[in-house]
Amino acid sequence: MAGAKTRVAVHKFSSCDGCQLAFLNMGEALLTLFEQVELVHFAEAGPLNPGTVVDISFVEGSLSTAADLQRIRAIRANSDFLVTLGACATAGGLQALRNIADKGDWVASVYATPETISLLENVTPISAQVKVDLEIHGCPVNSRQVTATLRSLLAGITPLDERDKLCLECKRRQHVCVMVTQGMPCMGPVTRTGCGALCPGIGRDCYACYGAAENINMSSLGRHFSTLQLNPAQISHRFVSFNSADPAFTPEPAADTARDD
Repeated sequence: MAGAKTRVAVHKFSSCDGCQLAFLNMGEALLTLFEQVELVHFAEAGPLNPGTVVDISFVEGSLSTAADLQRIRAIRANSDFLVTLGACATAGGLQALRNIADKGDWVASVYATPETISLLENVTPISAQVKVDLEIHGCPVNSRQVTATLRSLLAGITPLDERDKLCLECKRRQHVCVMVTQGMPCMGPVTRTGCGALCPGIGRDCYACYGAAENINMSSLGRHFSTLQLNPAQISHRFVSFNSADPAFTPEPAADTARDD
């Protein structure tokens, strides 16, 4: 990342824009950051130059259409380093729920003229189509993650990939386990840290917003959920939501539970 100023672009695909807000939510720190980088494209913040060559591209959103494929390939060709932001870009997001639904009925229920809609057979994360150099997980990601990543890249250091399980974060923050004490179907044992254990911190169960941690045992957690009176469909829904195209999160735990019953 040598040079007077590192050229940065922020791009959006199918998403809610929430992960881009991690930049804007920096407040005054964003102004300091802009002294170190040249922001050449960021539609939500002002500059528009999507076809320019940059050092780092941050990409939010999943890929839904043929036009998306063309655009992400052009972005990849114009970027030395490509970072995906959030659950949509890293694991399909909520949009990828249509991959496991009846696509014909789904499109017809949303669009008045479904024949004019050119959708990919499946919604995909960015890494399914082009090489991704770094993934930042979360729904949405937060300013701390984005700031730490950008500072590491500017210093020529590989950013830290937070893959610890959320349960470790809860213990570090001395949160009482809601699954043990209240019988809540918490996803903490299979979810990566990064959010600061927000939900368990206020007495709620984790919903796996930050995606799969490393070395997870989905079947075991699914079987435990069955002891909490969740039926197979409810167990599947716990895994297939924010990160619905993540291969680590599938409906299999519910199927395993059904066989055990």
